[in-house]
Amino acid sequence: MRKLVILAAGVGMLACSPGVQPAPTSVAPSPAAPQPPVTAATQPPAVATFPTDDAVLKRIWTEGMDNTQTRQLSHILMDSVGPRLTGSPNMKNANDWLVRMYTSWGINAKNEQYGTWRGWRRGTQSIDLLSPRVRSLEGTMLAWSPGTNNQPVIGTAIILPTFADSNAFARWLPQARGKYVMISAPKLSCRPTADWNQFGSASARAFYAADTAKSNAEWRARTRGTGYSTGLAGGALSRRIDAAGAAGVLTTRPTDAVGAIAIFETYNVNSPGIALSCEDYGLVYRLAESGMSPQIRVTADAALLGEQPVFNTIATIPGTTKPDEYIVLSAHFDSWDGASGATDNGTGTIVMMEAMRILKKVYPNPKRTIIVGHWSSEEHGLVGSRAWTEDHPEVLAKLQAIYNQDNGTGRIQSVSGGGGLVGINDHLQAWKAKLPKEFTDSIQYRASTTVPTSPGGTDGAVFACKATPSFGLSSSNWNYGSETWHTNRDTFDKIVFDDVRRNATLTAMLVYLSSEDPELISRTKVEGGPWPDCGKAARSTSGRM
Repeated sequence: MRKLVILAAGVGMLACSPGVQPAPTSVAPSPAAPQPPVTAATQPPAVATFPTDDAVLKRIWTEGMDNTQTRQLSHILMDSVGPRLTGSPNMKNANDWLVRMYTSWGINAKNEQYGTWRGWRRGTQSIDLLSPRVRSLEGTMLAWSPGTNNQPVIGTAIILPTFADSNAFARWLPQARGKYVMISAPKLSCRPTADWNQFGSASARAFYAADTAKSNAEWRARTRGTGYSTGLAGGALSRRIDAAGAAGVLTTRPTDAVGAIAIFETYNVNSPGIALSCEDYGLVYRLAESGMSPQIRVTADAALLGEQPVFNTIATIPGTTKPDEYIVLSAHFDSWDGASGATDNGTGTIVMMEAMRILKKVYPNPKRTIIVGHWSSEEHGLVGSRAWTEDHPEVLAKLQAIYNQDNGTGRIQSVSGGGGLVGINDHLQAWKAKLPKEFTDSIQYRASTTVPTSPGGTDGAVFACKATPSFGLSSSNWNYGSETWHTNRDTFDKIVFDDVRRNATLTAMLVYLSSEDPELISRTKVEGGPWPDCGKAARSTSGRM
């Protein structure tokens, strides 16, 4: 039988983290279901049309497009190292893997501690319906959820009642003891919106819309009556029910993709917070609503580890003629852990890693110093990148450009500059003029000279609000918001590798052109205001209930 061999030239499966077993080096595909090729050698040579004879740009293209390492790196990071929840052992393993990878390429790398964050270890789990019928339920513990000491805990699922006020809620709380309390609104249908639009009659759509509006209004009233908020996945309400001795708190946060549920966090300290799939939450809800007293059994292994050191991973290629001027490649490294963190932000991470690998091979002696920052705790308020900007004012003072990517696996569609700086767009257009048409015909390049708004959303904003040249690499959607963003479906198979190799190649070209630019982008601010408050980094766990 023909074998498909995963080649990791320049990577090495031995780069896996301690305690993480390397994946098999070969896979035997089924003849009935041939597997896609995984080696750069099997891909046809990519051809580019250059407006200049710049030999370095041409070598970057060849290395990035014909010798890409993106699939091998993604396999190790997403499949073997796994999700990267801030404060978890997995995150530290991942930080160490980055350092080893950069070192293997001859690039100096280190983990820089910026503070601490609440630690947590996820273990195995099972969630089962025992009566009125037996069925395993699809769901998962929320991040930082207590477990059950790996022992089965059986309880009745009940629905949060409606309360006149918070006093009535307080009087009811003893009834939550030993129960699994459901605190999310159920959905009448778990079909995606596209199905309703394609197949639903006008009356069916109207009926469904009215039912949804009624349910949502009812649940807003339920939670408002408790006096507590539900936050991302239970919030302060879940914490209060947990303190009352509940067996657990059941939630659901389905997206508009089949089977996808968002997996966020809990602040429970005694009982598990569990997110069920749309379908299974609805099943349990209906059974409880009709008085059948569904029995739930949860067996969960997890450990709350207290405050743990947290790190950004930083790698550097020193500059030669202008070593005290800088270009920064930026991507947050942390993820939620309901899946593998593949498109948020594993692909952004791989783009920046691959760009650094290409540059080290093709452009090892840059004029300006090139730094890559893999930030921790972006998901909790841009904490890692914000801390790094506070700790490294020398870089911000002479930063030529920062390139940030953080929105999925798709091909880059726009390079958008910010920072409210005079002349920033002139530099960007000069760099664009030297790129091959394959990177200009379908990509918009525009640098805004307006005053930036308050930082938020992604790490590039932290740099923009400090009046530095910040460029966002925004990519095509691929159902990012509905299918993979913070969900249980953000896995390796969602990566579009042709797009990722192109993104890495374009990023390497932009970094090279930024480095070679004879002038540093001016720090003169445009007129207008007020200039945003960049805020301070949270150097220890900051609650968001």
